[in-house]
Amino acid sequence: MGKKIFSGVQPTGNLHLGNYLGAIKNFVNLNNDNENECIFCVVDLHAITVKQDPKELKKNIRETVATFVASGIDPKKSIIFNQSAVAAHAEGAWILSCVARMGWLNRMTQFKEKAGKDKEKASVGLYSYPVLMAADILLYDASHVPVGDDQKQHLELCRDIAQKFNNDFEIENFLQVPEPLIQKEFSRIMSLKDGSKKMSKSELSDLSRINLTDTKDQIVNKIKKAKTDPLPMPKTVKELDERLEAKNLIGIYASLTNSNLEKSVETFAGKNFSEFKEKLSEVLVGKIEPISLEIKKLLDNQSYLDNILLEGAEKANLISSKKIKKIKEIVGF
Repeated sequence: MGKKIFSGVQPTGNLHLGNYLGAIKNFVNLNNDNENECIFCVVDLHAITVKQDPKELKKNIRETVATFVASGIDPKKSIIFNQSAVAAHAEGAWILSCVARMGWLNRMTQFKEKAGKDKEKASVGLYSYPVLMAADILLYDASHVPVGDDQKQHLELCRDIAQKFNNDFEIENFLQVPEPLIQKEFSRIMSLKDGSKKMSKSELSDLSRINLTDTKDQIVNKIKKAKTDPLPMPKTVKELDERLEAKNLIGIYASLTNSNLEKSVETFAGKNFSEFKEKLSEVLVGKIEPISLEIKKLLDNQSYLDNILLEGAEKANLISSKKIKKIKEIVGF
């Protein structure tokens, strides 16, 4: 039996290799499995938990859709929409925030990381957004949610909220408790300049990341300049823990070639980094260049992208409006 999958991506613009290997590549595989029913949401309500430039946000929403489609997600097969276009998300979030408990939210480590030292200045939205995330998922009776390490805790919260709602209103299995979908054989993608930091669009140096809009020459140049150590390529996986930059680059190679870390280490054991970098560049260009060209082409056709969102929102609305109607009845509205 197929899975009902819900996943959301923030429209932050400038999606990079970490986003592709950490999420989008997996989405494409899920979309290609005919058994699955997939809903991919551009979570623009989540994006405004920190201040956004309205023009930039609009541009980034379209760019996220273009990246989905360019990477191989078929909008005819999967639902692609933006969260703010479907009212049930905001409504559901309010009702569920009355079910969720302060103590649960206080345990969320991501808020502490994102709010930094001065959490008094963080928006209420940044604090409570895991409840909105729960509404996103529960409105569609999703059976599975693809999550990375940083979102596992939020999915646990979503499960707690669903169970509490069902218990409070004595309505067994009304809100489906979703399962996490964890990618196997996946290495977290780190900065090309520092193997201890996650690849991020907010890092100042563009050389620290491979953007999904990079050209062939940019990709080759960035890999050439990527930080390594003076030793030859590692001979065992165990060595990688001491050599973070080597671990990151081999992890990227393994993820792109769908092979495991052991096999990738074996292939290049004892060789020069320059030889490995050449091979890595080749694989990266083969995968990223077609996506980059397609994103640029799609961004020139804004009405096509807007249409995908419009059709997606209509389909999402059909599903979520029925669920929110029942939720309101159960609550007593």
